Amino acid sequence: MARTARVERKTSEAKISINMNLDGIGLGKIETGIGYLNHILETLAKHSLFNLEVNAEGDLKHHVCEDVALALGKAMLEALGNKKGIRRFGSAYVSMEDSLSRAVVDLGGRAYANIELGLSQAEIEDMKTEDVNHFLSSFAQASMSNLHLAVLYGENDHHKVESSVKALALALREAVALEPRASSETPSVKGIL
Repeated sequence: MARTARVERKTSEAKISINMNLDGIGLGKIETGIGYLNHILETLAKHSLFNLEVNAEGDLKHHVCEDVALALGKAMLEALGNKKGIRRFGSAYVSMEDSLSRAVVDLGGRAYANIELGLSQAEIEDMKTEDVNHFLSSFAQASMSNLHLAVLYGENDHHKVESSVKALALALREAVALEPRASSETPSVKGIL
């Protein structure tokens, strides 16, 4: 069964379309009108091995960031289907030059985000740092995921974000992976996610 989703989100502020394939090879075709958001999404696709197509336009960068995150989370949730046979949990550490980041995810259906990137600048490239944090927490909410993401140390804000997104991508890749020993099982003692 294909683990894919197509999500469109249209509001008075933004128009978003996303195609996602969880069993891809890391292809990203991204156009949001925000260079650094494009970079974040391309990085996420490459290292998660998700195939991801994102087209977005909107009145303000903040609205585009938020609506892309909400649509992306919804697409992942839909592509996961009933979640039978997935590993559910994932974690990763990633370094990038001066920065070291840790990501831990649980796809168990309870939304929570703890984002600690330690960013010191108001903007990175053409994106506000508050929008980076909001993007990540909005993704966790829409995907009904627990996301714990922290930069353990670092100096350069670009490197901090990039290492944290790579760690998130690897953690998601692990969490969505199918476990052959439990292919028809729901990964919960409750029997439901």
